[in-house]
Amino acid sequence: MPIDRKELAPLIAIIGCDGSGKSTVSEEILAWVRGYGPAATAHLGKQSGNIGRAIARWPLVGPWMGRVIVRKTDKTRSQRDRKKAPGVFIALVLMAFLLRRLYRFKRMLALRRKGLIIVTDRYPQLDLLGASDSTDLSAAASGSAVVRWLARREQAAYEWMTSFRPDLVIRLNVDLDTACARKPDHRRELLRDKVAAIPLLKFNGAPIVDVDATLPLAEVLAAAKAAVTRTLTARGFTSHTT
Repeated sequence: MPIDRKELAPLIAIIGCDGSGKSTVSEEILAWVRGYGPAATAHLGKQSGNIGRAIARWPLVGPWMGRVIVRKTDKTRSQRDRKKAPGVFIALVLMAFLLRRLYRFKRMLALRRKGLIIVTDRYPQLDLLGASDSTDLSAAASGSAVVRWLARREQAAYEWMTSFRPDLVIRLNVDLDTACARKPDHRRELLRDKVAAIPLLKFNGAPIVDVDATLPLAEVLAAAKAAVTRTLTARGFTSHTT
């Protein structure tokens, strides 16, 4: 059954580079939003690190597969690496992540249809392919016929997900040195790519509020809460807290 988008409750997306404070801000904003009505959170990233660590505990093949998954995810690949056409096995692994993301996205939509305000940590985008929660396989990818077919399926899935524009995107901006200081275990090259990519994301024309995430947390939260309040008030929601 087609989804009536006018019936969907508001969606607030929190985005930013690693080290920008997405998880902390998402948790605080979720608590704030609950003052306006029932709400829930949704993580719409790959969460490949958690899956890789879980698979690494499997007997025999676990350690090898865990290393492969981590090595092929966007946390460990540079922009140059992402342009390389993957083999069939890696393409299938990436599609498994996509199916998991689609499941969580559809579950999130179901909650919106029930009237729950949603706060997401990350959100899919098609502004920069292969970076920051976008496609892993290009629609024009080289490689085998199987990989090209999977790439087309991935592109179609992302076109569908990104057709649902958030009611508000809170973009947490940090500079490279701050990101590296907060995430010392991350490669500087990869953080540099992400810091550069975040300001370029438009999320299909969704309203975006930029927040300087290098400021003290209290100031970051105040700016984010003010933006959320404006959005929910415009949608007719009233805070029930005093």
